Amino acid sequence: MDRIKGRLENESATLDLGRRLAAATLADSCAGSGKATAIHLHGELGAGKTTLTRGLLRGYGFKGPVKSPTYTLVEPYELAQQSIYHFDLYRLEDPGEVEFLGAEDYFAGGSLCIFEWAERGGEQIPAADISIELRGAGAGRHFECLARTAAGRAIVKKMRPGACAGGIRESENSLSPRPWPVG
Repeated sequence: MDRIKGRLENESATLDLGRRLAAATLADSCAGSGKATAIHLHGELGAGKTTLTRGLLRGYGFKGPVKSPTYTLVEPYELAQQSIYHFDLYRLEDPGEVEFLGAEDYFAGGSLCIFEWAERGGEQIPAADISIELRGAGAGRHFECLARTAAGRAIVKKMRPGACAGGIRESENSLSPRPWPVG
């Protein structure tokens, strides 16, 4: 199947989903293709897009702070295993502004590009290999991870159950809920 969907009971579960995504992308970057693997994150402000990215970076072994690059628009992470570029396009007025970032360099060479507010980048950013939607649901979040390309399908397949833990409830699972932190 080309999709995973379920419920994230709390912030820890969102970090765990990011770690699962890291494990799947670590083994499956598009390094040989000369293009980036593109992950598009969708959701309202506060939905958990940056938290998911923090979990992914922790899965790659990054220990430093991870913040949303709302003002800088891109935060590069040059890690031993992978070059990861975290974009936040919320402040873009026009998709053409992506060119001013020198973004073409980020989109090549097997890097991993994570886009918050990807819809604001239009055709100036790579098409999604994977789209992840995060929506508030009471004290937690619903997520849907959808593969958009063959590379995306390979990654989603590696994220399937067996790695389910930490308060992530996929549709067929029933783990005990833990509250999402407030504040």
